[in-house]
Amino acid sequence: MQPDLAVEPASGVDKQLPLARVSGSWRSSLLTLAIGTFAVMVLAAREWGEMVHQWWYIDTYSHILLVPFIIVWLIWLKLGELAKIDPRPWLPGLGLVACGVILWLVGRAFDLNVVAHAGSVGALQGVVIAAIGVRASLVLALPIAFAVFFVPFGDEIIPPLQDITAHIAVALTEWSGIPAVVDGIFIDTPIGLFIVAEACSGVKFLVAMVTLAVLVCFTRFDSWSRRALFLAVSIIVPILANGVRAWGTIYIAQSQGVEFAAGFDHIFYGWVFFAIIVAVILAAAWRWFEREPQDYGWTASEVRALAPTKALERFSSSPVVAIAGIAALAVVSAILAGVVAPRAMG
Repeated sequence: MQPDLAVEPASGVDKQLPLARVSGSWRSSLLTLAIGTFAVMVLAAREWGEMVHQWWYIDTYSHILLVPFIIVWLIWLKLGELAKIDPRPWLPGLGLVACGVILWLVGRAFDLNVVAHAGSVGALQGVVIAAIGVRASLVLALPIAFAVFFVPFGDEIIPPLQDITAHIAVALTEWSGIPAVVDGIFIDTPIGLFIVAEACSGVKFLVAMVTLAVLVCFTRFDSWSRRALFLAVSIIVPILANGVRAWGTIYIAQSQGVEFAAGFDHIFYGWVFFAIIVAVILAAAWRWFEREPQDYGWTASEVRALAPTKALERFSSSPVVAIAGIAALAVVSAILAGVVAPRAMG
């Protein structure tokens, strides 16, 4: 009789946490997390609605629709380590919730959407830390931090990106033998006047590339120098590539006509062109990758060995206290929002 094969899961793959095996402490923490999440999301429902609308309807932010799936994947990779931890709610986490709520109030009071959105996300991150405690939060530091990419940002850098794109395009146009004059975002050539519109600034691809670059930096690299270099390349190359894209449109228009160039630009120079850029950047960095994704961050034993862990855990509390604290912050903030918003509008 042949012996039965016992298949052991590879390192970092024993992730299953069946409901029957979930400890009482995890059930309490997850309940605290669920109630706290509900409280802060109801409080900032308007801001979350605005963000979801932007993710769904504005091309610049469509990549954010992938962020929840990335966070779930990152958590899945750490389920084996989380199973080794007995979480306890952490009182200082309420301070983080308060900071997020204050930021939300400031953004709402002064009608600063980015600030209000950042505060809404920050309050949610604080709830996670308050609910699951120090050790689990350190193990999940990357997915918790990665939630900042829920905030739609990038509009603020469109004007400088337009200017950079225009100057790169003019320099390459003149280098290719076509006379061109730049005036802000306007490029005057023999074939016609080109405008580097907001949609042509490259902001859509740049913010998506930064999101991807941060994920790669912390799942594939150990050294900070390589992380910094990869992030810098992921910012610089897309900006330069967008300038090349603008030049290509002008060059094709000169030889094939404006209508043909416009059609070619929409078909090829959209995500296809930049998908090639992403592939080139990742291929160039591949040989320098230092670890597998499942090895990112700290393990449960490494967190336990960290000097500050025990000191920070002195401020652990019960789920009831954490829930009461989050609920109190939500109620007080809702009252303050009702007082501050009308005054700001007046």
